[in-house]
Amino acid sequence: MKFRSKTVTELAEMICGNPGAHEHFNYRTGRELDDFFEDAGADESYGRDLSGLSRRDWTESVLEQILAEPWLSNTTPSEIFARSIALLMEQEDAKDEPSDRPGALALLNRSLNRENLEGFYGRDGKCYLRDKVTGAVSAPAPSPHRPFTTAEVEKRERLSKYLNGASEDELIDDVLLPLFRQIGFHRITAAGHKDKALEFGKDIWMRYQLPTQHFLYFGLQVKKDKLDSAGRTKEGNANVAEVLNQAQMMLAHEIFDPEVGRTVLVDHAFIVAGGEITKAARSFIGRALDTPRRSQIMFMDREDILNLYVANNLPLPTKAQPRPDPDPWGNPPF
Repeated sequence: MKFRSKTVTELAEMICGNPGAHEHFNYRTGRELDDFFEDAGADESYGRDLSGLSRRDWTESVLEQILAEPWLSNTTPSEIFARSIALLMEQEDAKDEPSDRPGALALLNRSLNRENLEGFYGRDGKCYLRDKVTGAVSAPAPSPHRPFTTAEVEKRERLSKYLNGASEDELIDDVLLPLFRQIGFHRITAAGHKDKALEFGKDIWMRYQLPTQHFLYFGLQVKKDKLDSAGRTKEGNANVAEVLNQAQMMLAHEIFDPEVGRTVLVDHAFIVAGGEITKAARSFIGRALDTPRRSQIMFMDREDILNLYVANNLPLPTKAQPRPDPDPWGNPPF
């Protein structure tokens, strides 16, 4: 993806802390600029053969190389660029303004608006980028396996309690659809449970665009509770034999993609459960399918959903939002 030259120049001025951006951004020496991009994840190859350039010209060249890297999607910049903006906007670097850096943020967004992007601070105090058209948010390397903060643990617990009482449609509409949109999937379509005539084993189908511009298609079979392999399951749980049959239907039936005007087969099938997917259930499906089909099946249970949802900084569903503290005098909350 290529930014306009004016945008790249202004971003370079901010990173360097040159006049025009000096009142809101710290001045960085050549060595400090090298450390800045190293912290952002850019290796030494980005700065090779750039000797003799001014600090701003050197920074512009490195930014152009970073922007030339494959984006996570058509609207989501690469992780290195997202980390560069997060480092640039660290709240501890505020100069003569509050920690939320309104002046620096306004200057940043004046430039990013040309590219249909905007920066904003999350609840964790870090700066993220959002596409102004799609609303997709890019975050610096959101790992679902990292340690969570106290606020994130609380958010995870609230979402888990919500899933305990959520219906299958609520799991799909309130949790899975926003999650898959956030992590870069496109054309996400829910079959719905009121009319199953066109479902053919799929609750959701979606596609993912590779950096080569090719598409992979995914189908999802969603169960709201635990998925087990018992001969007789408890009420509310789903039996793996039923899910296996639906997964086979999903992989065998074509879907129509109106954007490309043709029917396509699902490349991979996600089996998603709002509860646990037992090891026995996973093993049963693996043994029941032949080798080519086995490689097409992927699993996602409650732990995966919770970790991905929190790591990607998605807002909780409305019903899972914390309620305001009651007024000690009995007045209703506004």
